[in-house]
Amino acid sequence: MAGRVPPGDFTGTSPVWLREPADPNALVPVLWSQTARKDESGVLHVGGIAIPDLVADVNTPAYVLDEADFRARAAAFRDGFAGYDVYYAGKAFLSVAVAKWVAEEGLCLDVCSNGELTVALRAGVDPARIGYHGNNKTPMELRRAVVAGVGRIVVDSFHEIERVAAITAELGVTQGVMIRVTAGVEAHTHEFIATAHEDQKFGFSISAGSAFEAAKAVVAAPGLDLRGLHSHIGSQIFDTSGWEVAARRVLALHARVAEELGHVMPELDLGGGFGIAYTTQDDPADPADLAERITKIVAGECAALQIAQPHLSIEPGRAIVGPAMCTVYTVGTVKTVALDGGASRTYVSVDGGMSDNIRPALYDADYSCTLASRSSTAAPVLARVVGKHCESGDIVVKDEFLPGDIAPGDLIAVPGTGAYGRSMASNYNHALRPPVVAVRDGAARVVVRRETEDDLLATDMGADA
Repeated sequence: MAGRVPPGDFTGTSPVWLREPADPNALVPVLWSQTARKDESGVLHVGGIAIPDLVADVNTPAYVLDEADFRARAAAFRDGFAGYDVYYAGKAFLSVAVAKWVAEEGLCLDVCSNGELTVALRAGVDPARIGYHGNNKTPMELRRAVVAGVGRIVVDSFHEIERVAAITAELGVTQGVMIRVTAGVEAHTHEFIATAHEDQKFGFSISAGSAFEAAKAVVAAPGLDLRGLHSHIGSQIFDTSGWEVAARRVLALHARVAEELGHVMPELDLGGGFGIAYTTQDDPADPADLAERITKIVAGECAALQIAQPHLSIEPGRAIVGPAMCTVYTVGTVKTVALDGGASRTYVSVDGGMSDNIRPALYDADYSCTLASRSSTAAPVLARVVGKHCESGDIVVKDEFLPGDIAPGDLIAVPGTGAYGRSMASNYNHALRPPVVAVRDGAARVVVRRETEDDLLATDMGADA
């Protein structure tokens, strides 16, 4: 079964799952987009373009987005989950180009802010295929969503139910809504706990009864069409056990609403959170395999409850865009630090950091990397790739073996950065956010340009003074 290798303890200075490679130049295919390869000189190619050639045009740091890989993963979820509605979770990474790819591959789009909705509409996405998420949607945002004709709004509080009801009454329209519920299950990789996870900002509690009360409120509102329940149990999940527990509880509520309120909800959204491989400890499942297991779980629960199976939807984001993008940096400095017991660690500083990928600092997330501009015959050394920001926690890759002759001017590429890298990027230390460059069939185009100093100062009202 696909999953994540337990982290265990550290052996010496590196985690037990990190093995010294026989060849530090080689790529681990599961970590990279489908077109990534190295040529005989050790140069990394993505989308048919040599990374050093790309860097010569766009500089570093830069996000490199493999369009063919993105489309292939979108299609794999579309086909693997045939009969479902597959909503790409735009929060992972969204741009006008990506929104167009999503629509062209037959997926729906989930947005969670007015800005993301703006991008979706600018891309020409059919509003009926847009879902609108978020725990604090303002009256202005809700009005815009209703006027735009989004297919469903996922309501997250009684205040939102009241707001949408008032807007539909004023406009004389009906709006499809889903109710975000908390099922008392939180799943992250191999671990999930079926209790004590009601203490969060999202959703209505099933166990405490607020989810049923929310359903009553929606059913009673003339302008609201209760389409179904929405459940999201976590992120970076490799095991379907959590979905089994959640499905049982959510479908029990689904059945109760039908029995006690006389309203049969036609849909059920099981959320996203499908895991990807960031390092060799991760073993993600194939979408078709996930679909088979999840469908079996839902069918079994519906049979036990003696109810018709609702139309299902899921929301992969990271699982589509995460592996499709890598981030390229230029090495600035290299230093070796002595550790206890006679061991040492090589610190490799690059020209980006927590401003372009906050996940290692925020979530203690693991990543991998490779020397992208040449091959090396030097023995591998344990390295830590760090950024240029004034924070000791500014780490890009905590633990990796790199060639011992890594030097200033070398290019390093970090795979798996498509999800939340650019989306959560910041101007910390007044850094300029990198560009996103889409590559395909030997051609490159900038889909999000690099920020400039003028961009940085555009909102600084003291600049003109």
